[in-house]
Amino acid sequence: MGGSLLTATATTTPSGTAPAPDAAAPTPAQAAEQALTSGAIGASPLREDAAAKAMGVYPYAADLWAEGLLWGALARSPYAHARIVSLDTRPALAVPGVYAVLTAEDLPTGPDGAPNGAPTGPVVADRPVLAAEVVRHHGEPFAAVAADHPDTARLAAAAILVEWEPLPPLTDPEQAFQAPPLHPDGNVFRQLPIRFGDPEVVGEIVVEGMYQVGRQDPAPIGAEAGLAVPRPDGGVELHVASTDPHGDRDRAASCLGIEPDRVRLVVSGVPGATADRDDIGFQATLALLAIRTGHPVKMALTREESFLTHAHRHPTLLRYRHHADAEGRLVKVEAQILLDGGAYADVSSEALASAAAMAAGPYVVPHVFVDAWAVRTNNPPAGRMRGEGALQVCFAYESQLDRLATTLDLSPLEIRRRNVMATGDLLPTGQAVTCPAPVRELLDAVADEPLPPLPVDQPDAEWLLPEGPGGAGDPAAVRRGIGYAVGMVHMLGIEGADEVATASVRVTGSQASVICAAVDPGTGFATLAKQIVQEILGVDEVYIAPVDTDQPAAGPSARGRQTWVAGGAVERAALMVRQQLLQPLAARFAMSPELLSIKDGRITSYDGVLGMPVLEALEGKDLWATAQCRPHPTEPLDPETGQGDAFVSIGFCAMRAVVDVDIELGTVRVVEVTAAQDVGRALNPRQIAARVEAGVTQGLGLALMEELAVGDGRVLAPNFVGYRLPTALDAPDIRVAALIEDRDVVAPFGAKAVGAASAVVAPSAIASAVRAATGMVVTRLPIRPEDAAVG
Repeated sequence: MGGSLLTATATTTPSGTAPAPDAAAPTPAQAAEQALTSGAIGASPLREDAAAKAMGVYPYAADLWAEGLLWGALARSPYAHARIVSLDTRPALAVPGVYAVLTAEDLPTGPDGAPNGAPTGPVVADRPVLAAEVVRHHGEPFAAVAADHPDTARLAAAAILVEWEPLPPLTDPEQAFQAPPLHPDGNVFRQLPIRFGDPEVVGEIVVEGMYQVGRQDPAPIGAEAGLAVPRPDGGVELHVASTDPHGDRDRAASCLGIEPDRVRLVVSGVPGATADRDDIGFQATLALLAIRTGHPVKMALTREESFLTHAHRHPTLLRYRHHADAEGRLVKVEAQILLDGGAYADVSSEALASAAAMAAGPYVVPHVFVDAWAVRTNNPPAGRMRGEGALQVCFAYESQLDRLATTLDLSPLEIRRRNVMATGDLLPTGQAVTCPAPVRELLDAVADEPLPPLPVDQPDAEWLLPEGPGGAGDPAAVRRGIGYAVGMVHMLGIEGADEVATASVRVTGSQASVICAAVDPGTGFATLAKQIVQEILGVDEVYIAPVDTDQPAAGPSARGRQTWVAGGAVERAALMVRQQLLQPLAARFAMSPELLSIKDGRITSYDGVLGMPVLEALEGKDLWATAQCRPHPTEPLDPETGQGDAFVSIGFCAMRAVVDVDIELGTVRVVEVTAAQDVGRALNPRQIAARVEAGVTQGLGLALMEELAVGDGRVLAPNFVGYRLPTALDAPDIRVAALIEDRDVVAPFGAKAVGAASAVVAPSAIASAVRAATGMVVTRLPIRPEDAAVG
């Protein structure tokens, strides 16, 4: 195997082999306790915020308060597409308790001097903070109100008189190419071809399919909220649940027409984030209300507003044709991919590049031809979610592998084993996979795990039917299915994105502190940063400073980049402090600092001559250092051929799903999901396992139930009644069979990010299992009862 394999149930040494029996060895319970309390890399201490979040006392943005507080509210479009003929704010201003009502006319104007809503966006500035003349999606804000009570603010927002001219909404992404442009930038965000190999090659076996992935909502535990406080210099201090504080500050300042140094952004508690914290319009509007009124202004969206405003996963249509030889080895893959980006660009260009480049999956395919488009519609906005682009194509290419296995009378596991890529193979973009790619080992790990028992093997155990306790199904109609899937996801930004983070580490006496503007949106980065400093400096007490924009930038907390980039910056700063600490000691004993080591809170020399506690060496000292981490550069994909080295690194995951399906009712219960993941190095195994479990659960939601219902561009049920999420009864047993540690030599500590890969692969594994149970083709996510019912 390419690297060590950490099982979920066995204690392992760093090399991955079980230690020899020893009378002095700790018991499993003692080992578990040590893992919880040790701060070393590879241990699993409790997260810093775990207790507060479990007890419900963790402060989120919605909990903020200030003296003289006003409340903000937004007026939103009831149409998916309409022209604003006239807008009268006087009825709102007449409501007692209202301090301000703002529209696009109160924002900086466009180049021609006319109001344009101050457009903004993470990549392309095309989304107005407040709609000026046209609304392009249901729920788009066109006015903002500040009042002395939240109900008063909402009442005033509803009192604004608007004369609308409804326009035909464009809701079919396939019609976007011929439809009149919805925006001055046109209806096509990006077109990207991939041309790799010989287009004339034809395989002996050809399978085709058309696939569809629905609109998944990030469904954060807390809706968007924040507080803006005006500053004496005419600027503003924003307290919001941002995941990209410096980027949000700069974009908000641009929308307000002021210098970035007059906007300070303080990150408040982020209640989970996989896409929903990218709406700069919310923050800019909140800031403008505070500046205009001279009062602190708080805004907390309702759940309905949250569904309407934040970005969702890109709904996608995919057409695939796979060519293989008689032995099942892939010869060519052809694909057409269409992403519905909704009304505004957001990160559609990046999602499209990910989808197109990874369209063939983690397989060796000598000839790949892809045409991919991301288009504008009047549907709800689409943007960043775990594995954007990679998830959609994973469902398509894994479905194709199942078709190919059936055609060739091979097992789904065998067809994948015959085609998996390894380090050194080429992506369809021509980029060599230089990072570890233990795809075969991942498949073997999940395949070797024992299967869950069948109900007939446990006659006395309670058996949960697919339709749940007390369901109406007939147990005789239930069939069990086993499915496999593998997938991959890129690390960090792509196509030339300048990934850089800065961190400072300071040690004073017995305490170390870390200043790094990397937001922890639930990934556990703060705990990891503490572990890094404890590992390198041997100091137990480590303080992680709250994040704000007075600190140097660390970039957005997305695509798993903080483990690599911000973690690398913390590592480098800590190593510089370590050098400052060890250099005088080494000089005193006439040796190199490299001959000294720090372990278990002690500094020791290679020959044992020197040995002293770290705290003793630190006494009276104040040491600090600042460092940056910038991974190796990438390049944009060629717009004609799709060739180029666009990715810093790639992570891989394999899963086996076991499902029970009532073939009469079409209901599905996921019994168990077994996962194996390529992690580079397991810096905190328990956090990794939690991230895998979270990804599996989110993937299960997309596979079986999560889809935001939209009709004529309108969100039909923006609530948790109409939008179903997996509950504890839906969640299966999740087994982490292996964390394969094949270190990526260019990554800090050799570690890879782990959050997205499990979410990418889980829906495909579940769909594969449903196919195995029913014999049905299954071409769309989420899987509906009619897709799983036989006959």
